Amino acid sequence: ASMEAGMDSTATDRKALEEQLNDARTSPICLSFEFLNDITCNFSSEQELGNGGYGVVYKGVLRSGKIIAVKKLLDIYLEDDQFQKEVINVMGIKHENIAQLVGYCAETRWEAIKLKDGPVMAEVRKRLLCFEYLPNMSLDKHVSDESSGLDWIKRYEIIKGICSGLHFLHGERHIVHLDLKPGNILMDDAMMPKIADFGLSRLLGAQKSRTVVSGNHGGTLGYMAPEYNMQGVVTPMADIFSFGVIMIEIITGSKEYPMSLVPYFQQTNDNAGHQSVQQYIENVLGRWRNMFVQEPKYTTPEIYIEQVKQCITLALKCVDYGSTKRPNACDIYQMLTEEA
Repeated sequence: ASMEAGMDSTATDRKALEEQLNDARTSPICLSFEFLNDITCNFSSEQELGNGGYGVVYKGVLRSGKIIAVKKLLDIYLEDDQFQKEVINVMGIKHENIAQLVGYCAETRWEAIKLKDGPVMAEVRKRLLCFEYLPNMSLDKHVSDESSGLDWIKRYEIIKGICSGLHFLHGERHIVHLDLKPGNILMDDAMMPKIADFGLSRLLGAQKSRTVVSGNHGGTLGYMAPEYNMQGVVTPMADIFSFGVIMIEIITGSKEYPMSLVPYFQQTNDNAGHQSVQQYIENVLGRWRNMFVQEPKYTTPEIYIEQVKQCITLALKCVDYGSTKRPNACDIYQMLTEEA
């Protein structure tokens, strides 16, 4: 009888957890490893959604049919600092362009592990994060040049969405993401972008606009701002640089752009050519102009050409070598939305 009572209480606990996860209004909740193991079928490879630098993401299916994404952090990233940063920095954030944290698991237990000299007791840490499930994978799966893939109208909406998320992070939460790239921007069923993966993010605090980190500060080459990569300087402008590269990629399908603007990229991008910025902008506009003229759905090509010009010009300002010359998220957001 006592065993049955135990099973009943487990079922009741599970029901309560599921009800909370089904309610969009609740704050992120603490979930047991056992529960997450259960909803991912023992973290089966068939439930795998993808794996990033910090862990593997699994599909967790609740009894109601609702799906959540369960990110199991790799052992080498079980530094509690990193885990806590991701939980605390995104806790309670509700914004349409930021992937919502719905739950987390932090369990540590002693387990007997067999070694060749016999078993030993070891402390095993389980650190998992659960997010809303976004079915369209990450933005890097949708990047292409103008001749295929997403149309301009959708690309423009994606650029504005990422900017809106950044504007919120920098302005309202004083958070710098520090690893912004297409792989960390997830797409929902309407192809709305949501910024994810806050494992490297820094909370600057309301009064503080700058900090310096020492040692290996992580991030992704090609998207990292030079002052962060080389000196460890963290300001919101580090994210603006990454956003500039992402905009260029959304518009052109490639993250190459004129080296004359950013000498730093000679290290990572030998073949971008020394064409002038103006020539580069003209080439991008020319390719899109051809597209707009050929496609009947672009009823007023002039408006779309103006949007492309505005975005590519802004993007090139964002990747300026000098961080003080870059526009901030608030300015960019206002520029992109003022005509709407």
